[in-house]
Amino acid sequence: MEIGQGWELWGLWGLFLSSFVAATLLPFSSEALLGVMLLQGWPELPLLGVATAGNTLGGLVNFGIGRWVPDGKLARWIGMDPEKAERWRMLAHRHGAWAALGCWLPVIGDPIALALGIFRTPLLSTAVLMAVGKAVRYAVVIGALGGTFT
Repeated sequence: MEIGQGWELWGLWGLFLSSFVAATLLPFSSEALLGVMLLQGWPELPLLGVATAGNTLGGLVNFGIGRWVPDGKLARWIGMDPEKAERWRMLAHRHGAWAALGCWLPVIGDPIALALGIFRTPLLSTAVLMAVGKAVRYAVVIGALGGTFT
């Protein structure tokens, strides 16, 4: 399986960028590139570390956007139903930074990171738990493709 000359030149930086973009609100997937690089013989631990770092930093961009927006404004700007906004607020207050473990989830992971920023969860614990969730996801992808972490 070839990833093309462009990705070969970018290597781990390309994976970092791919993982970063995949974690922002932009629609993108980094798992395919990770899988191709693994199948081409790249070592598992650097792939895991780089993908996790890029994806976590991308998730923290969403968190930062949430922190930057004045409280209550984002829901009005995007036309979110106030009842739905309140459910997100309750999720953030009930689970706090622990909800960051779910930031790896497709479709809802980015909004979780945004909500955690909006509702001002602590940065350090949010970042650590977000990284743990994302690392587990990438480790499962690597394991499913035959990676052994040896």
